[in-house]
Amino acid sequence: MSISPRTLPSLNALRAFEVSGRHLNFRAASEELGVTQGAVAQQVRLLEDHLGLPLFHRLPRGVALTGQGKEYLADVSRAFALLSAATDRLQYRADAVTISVTPTFATRMLIPQLSALQAALPSVELRTVATTSVSDFDRDQVDLAVREARPPFPSTLEARFLFPQELVLVASPHLPGVTSSWTAPDQIPDFPLLHDSYDYWSRYFGTHAKVPGAVFNQTSLALDAALAGQGIAIACRAFVQADLDAGRLLNLGNAGFDAETGFYLLRKRSAPSGSAVDAVWSWCIDRYGSGQCRDG
Repeated sequence: MSISPRTLPSLNALRAFEVSGRHLNFRAASEELGVTQGAVAQQVRLLEDHLGLPLFHRLPRGVALTGQGKEYLADVSRAFALLSAATDRLQYRADAVTISVTPTFATRMLIPQLSALQAALPSVELRTVATTSVSDFDRDQVDLAVREARPPFPSTLEARFLFPQELVLVASPHLPGVTSSWTAPDQIPDFPLLHDSYDYWSRYFGTHAKVPGAVFNQTSLALDAALAGQGIAIACRAFVQADLDAGRLLNLGNAGFDAETGFYLLRKRSAPSGSAVDAVWSWCIDRYGSGQCRDG
């Protein structure tokens, strides 16, 4: 006997039942679904009324599935899994590549090169996730990642070195007192200092004391302030090379200490080969290897 679609329970009721059946607790189900516990209980009750039979035994703490509830849960769970898989297949594009990069890499190196990437790989749709947190390639559905790190890497990851974290002091030529023939590093403390989350100025001065200056949570923001003539920043040379070449920033000298890290391109070793992912991987190595953003 076929069932008319109009006799099927609502998806909301089925989802409330499926989540409650997994947790055997309406409160835990409400937290997963982002609704109130009362709303979950009401949806389950509506489903039971619709079916004309109980699916749960209500207990002092939590719930327990009835025999019929256990059978129904197995079928409903399989149905939702099928829906999820069908949706994933519909949304998946073989030429879409997701890359996770740090915010500063995104603004200083990736975004300025997007037109070059599009010209080189016109069929690729690049999806960018800017974050400082370490990516879980499976959970975050990331194909590639660029991270500041140092070896060794987990055996599950393939890593290619891109460029070192070579630190330089930079300032706008419009910052009062700074000239293109800068030769007075002893005057650095007299200028406004721009800090990011690395707190490099404390290392520069060899002190554990707090060094005065404006503080930003991202290097890209400190560099924006430097470009606006607000002070001196310490940054990776690769991130400021284009501004140095264009004269928007001046190199006031090396920081004088080693950050002991570099920037690496990462991907899972077990990831299946895909023409789009492999193409972006190779493009990044060619474009950013040794910290140079090549034209063309």
